[in-house]
Amino acid sequence: MNIHTLFTRFKEHNPHPTTELVYESVFQLLISVILSAQATDVSVNRATQTLFKVAPTPEAILSLGLDGLKKHIKSIGLFNSKADHIMKTCEILVQQFKSEVPHSRKDLESLPGVGRKTANVILNTAFGEPTLAVDTHIFRVAQRLGLAKGKTPLAIEQQLLKKIPAEYKQDAHHWLILHGRYICKARNPLCGSCFLSDICPTKINPNL
Repeated sequence: MNIHTLFTRFKEHNPHPTTELVYESVFQLLISVILSAQATDVSVNRATQTLFKVAPTPEAILSLGLDGLKKHIKSIGLFNSKADHIMKTCEILVQQFKSEVPHSRKDLESLPGVGRKTANVILNTAFGEPTLAVDTHIFRVAQRLGLAKGKTPLAIEQQLLKKIPAEYKQDAHHWLILHGRYICKARNPLCGSCFLSDICPTKINPNL
């Protein structure tokens, strides 16, 4: 499969892909991504819709207090541990980074609740860096499309960064996630209506 053909189709299908998380600042994106671990974007957006109205900044979330924060995010899985991480992250942002989300991977990953995947989302979506946050969707789609093979997200990420042409790296993260979320699903992928079906090396749907 020609990788330029593949990503040209992604671009034609969705010229300006982005996250489905709703946010108005880099800080709000960071909080949303922390909350999104093992949760859907829909559930996160539902919670942050009320949270960000009353607490759109790290100082405002600290003013809510731990119990106040939990009231807004209790519908999200693992909300207790996520609330702890968010409160500690807000403290660090205020005390060490002048309430601004840091731009370096090292500083991002020093924040509680922020691992490599979350840092990659911030670096890519907020700061425009050509990174890929390998979630379950990208992990699956990359292997089905023959873009990478591996047993860990890091292995897939490293292969994708080497293989994807530079002009597509900025948007590849969102293209692959959205493709996995809506078309190349884990179960019952929609191969029959997929715009990549004629070049896909897997072709999971036996009815094609």
